[in-house]
Amino acid sequence: MTHKAVEMLQETTTLVREAVRRVIIIGSGPAGLTAALYTARANLAPLVFEGDGFEQTMPGGQLMITTDVENYPGMVKWVDGKLHGYPGPEMMDVLRRQAQHFGAECVMRRVTRVDFSRRPLRVEVDDEVYHAEAVIIATGASAKWLGVKGEQEYMGYGVSACATCDGAFFKGKHVLVVGGGDTAMEEASYLTRHAAKVTIVHRREGFRASKIMLERCQSNPKIEWVLNAVIDEIFGQTEGLRKFVTGVRLRDTRTGELRELACDGVFAAIGHKPNTDLFAGMLDMDANGYLITEPRSTYTNVRGVFACGDCQDHVYRQAVTAAGTGCMAAIDAERFIEANPIRFA
Repeated sequence: MTHKAVEMLQETTTLVREAVRRVIIIGSGPAGLTAALYTARANLAPLVFEGDGFEQTMPGGQLMITTDVENYPGMVKWVDGKLHGYPGPEMMDVLRRQAQHFGAECVMRRVTRVDFSRRPLRVEVDDEVYHAEAVIIATGASAKWLGVKGEQEYMGYGVSACATCDGAFFKGKHVLVVGGGDTAMEEASYLTRHAAKVTIVHRREGFRASKIMLERCQSNPKIEWVLNAVIDEIFGQTEGLRKFVTGVRLRDTRTGELRELACDGVFAAIGHKPNTDLFAGMLDMDANGYLITEPRSTYTNVRGVFACGDCQDHVYRQAVTAAGTGCMAAIDAERFIEANPIRFA
């Protein structure tokens, strides 16, 4: 089946061949760097704009705040017969160097504007302009955090936004899940596989979660509830190089009364926001801002623009699935460029 975006269309430009990159990749998490690896090995010399750490453009993506990645196939160490995951930043550094080895150019800068109205596609970084035959968008998504004292300090040390990623670190422990939607119910249900007790903290008595998800949690004996409450502060301790959460301060949303609750971890489950504001009005998005791609592909509605990873995946949101779609985007872009050559000056 031929994708609509691959239909032959001769495009011309007054730019010289040397002024146009084959592929530009925006984003440097597992999706972006996997796309860089594959396009580099295809001799497309990708230019990767990694982000600058500001305005939701973290070089390396969300794994940079993950202390131990145990669920990425093959990326583990065996020490004295025990399995140890890679620290997120170390894993991303390995992937970056792997892509660079094959010819990817990685630049720690943030894209500030794009123009996809015609090919070559235009990408701006502050006052510099770059052109490309194809652009792969891998800007990811950012978890919505609570914004309370102690959250940043203990992020990755008991504070998380991904039960699938970090739940196994809380075997036999007590963790809190904050939220009232399906995401919170899914996180809480998953965490009961590991934790001894899961407490759902929600700011009111009504829930946005679907009836079936709510009933599933209500019938689970390992799940308890704290309603009409929000977290005001997360507490913890530091012992040498080790940090860990010990509890939270809760505020009653009706009376303002404060109380403390002991726990070993806090999972924020109030949603994610795709980092796609840059593409508003140019690329098709769903109601929540996730980029829409053609079924079984990474093609967007614009010729030569592809999307992969968490900026277009609101279902799985895992490093391994992001890497998989990064591979897809690289292959889609390679085939598109070959089928749609640009005529240069």
